[in-house]
Amino acid sequence: PAVTEQIEIQAHYDGYIERQRAEIERQREQESRVLPPDFDFASVRGLSTEVREKLTRVRPVTLGQAARIPGVTPAAVSLLLIHLRRKSA
Repeated sequence: PAVTEQIEIQAHYDGYIERQRAEIERQREQESRVLPPDFDFASVRGLSTEVREKLTRVRPVTLGQAARIPGVTPAAVSLLLIHLRRKSA
């Protein structure tokens, strides 16, 4: 009975586990996404003045580094990612 129950549980949660793995992989890729050395933070619409100043001062190399700067919000990192995607399209 324990083996059968374990198989049922595994079958039930497989989809959730796979989605979680995919999300982790997507976040790892975004974390290591490189910002060009000449990236113009002032050209990213929606960033606050404070965030622009911090990013310009620190000049992070990756999105992950940008995300770890105090005061840089997840929303700001999302704006950077959107801007990068538009520029590379």
